[in-house]
Amino acid sequence: MNSNGTEADVIVIGGGTGGYGTALRAAALGLDVVLVERDKVGGTCLHRGCIPSKAMLHAAELVDGVAEARERWGVRVTVDSVDWAALTATRDDIVSRNHQGVEAHLRQAGVRVVRSGARLAGPRSVRTVDGREFTAARGIVLATGSRPRVLPGLEPDGHTVVTSDDALFAPGLPASVLVLGGGAIGVEYASFHRSMGAEVTLVEAAERLVPSEDADVSRHLARGLKKRGIDVRTAARLEGAERLPGGGVRAIVRGARGDVRDVVAQRLLVAVGRVPVTDGLDLAAAGLATDERGFLTPADWSRLETAVPGIHVVGDLLPPPSLGLAHASFAEGLLVAETLAGVASAPVDYTAVPRVTYSAPQTAAVGLTEAQARDLSYDVVVNTMPLTAVAKGMVHGQGGTVKVVAERGGRVLGVHLVGPHVSEMIAESQLIVGWDAEPGDVARHVHAHPTLSEAVGEAFLSLAGRGLHQQ
Repeated sequence: MNSNGTEADVIVIGGGTGGYGTALRAAALGLDVVLVERDKVGGTCLHRGCIPSKAMLHAAELVDGVAEARERWGVRVTVDSVDWAALTATRDDIVSRNHQGVEAHLRQAGVRVVRSGARLAGPRSVRTVDGREFTAARGIVLATGSRPRVLPGLEPDGHTVVTSDDALFAPGLPASVLVLGGGAIGVEYASFHRSMGAEVTLVEAAERLVPSEDADVSRHLARGLKKRGIDVRTAARLEGAERLPGGGVRAIVRGARGDVRDVVAQRLLVAVGRVPVTDGLDLAAAGLATDERGFLTPADWSRLETAVPGIHVVGDLLPPPSLGLAHASFAEGLLVAETLAGVASAPVDYTAVPRVTYSAPQTAAVGLTEAQARDLSYDVVVNTMPLTAVAKGMVHGQGGTVKVVAERGGRVLGVHLVGPHVSEMIAESQLIVGWDAEPGDVARHVHAHPTLSEAVGEAFLSLAGRGLHQQ
């Protein structure tokens, strides 16, 4: 550590997954690191997003399991009620223990955590809200993340109108919810509230849910959500909404055919995307500016370095092809830390980063969709395999499918899964796509029987001409 405490090798602004990931890796490589965070380290993912939402979705899965036990397996059990206070206490305990773990890792690594807001004071200096100034010998990393996009006139109040940042922290379980936005976040929250007994309407402006995923994934997902009783409305738009005097909201939703419907719900959950957080950073002081969407575009994607040498960016500040996913930001943090330490590091391969929606049914994918592959002029071959083609899929009884997109006579371009527990099945497909494997390479490997992942193996066996259960 430098003697005056105001100098460091690396200064990271923002302590979310990208920020603390950068800090930990840089410290492990022997660099002196200052991490400036105005809130709690861990960021949105740990405190308001990934971790608390997956804890609640696990509780929802348990509730759904009780219904399956009774209706399908003859196990005579019922859910008497959901103790909201106990449920949220367990969620908060999980978040708290993870937070303590991150704090401990940073301390053990020797990262100096500064609890303050901060702004750039130049291309190598950062000034905190309380007036301290730090200088960076090697570089500055911007990792300030994003916040939910809000709609004019529908500002969140934490109770009737909520965003993904506060939906799980609103009081109690509503009897009805209107979810605006059919991306991964909106679908997950629609799924959770339906499991907890709410009447759910899910509205998406695009032609299909999770529109960035493969069209077959969207189709299977929508079918599964509708089967659960969620009112899914795609190619639909919110034309107006008002808070009702007695509580709740009334919304006007226009459908694809011009039909108009009034939707009354106790809660409106707005999940129409997120916007980068750069306000207060004083980017101009370092010679930086965002694009028209608010992103900071790197001048060098192989180093995630901006047009100002020595200033790097990770996480939600990055435009596409970055994915705005926590695990992608970890990879970005590793790349930047290693770059600043002078260690050779491969650029992030965003095509090989998995994408997961933790709803019921789940979706998981890696690589190109069929449409993307065709748009890139690949000679595409596709194979699909229903999960119910294997015995374990029949046991689960929830349907689902595996879709493999490959170059004819060449490598695997994408793998797309829908069904139960597919979030835990995507890892092998990440390796398949990331290592440019061909179907025959995968077909040589034996999948355990009986497992859901056998359906993945069968899809590749069929593509290699060796399938036991040809479709």
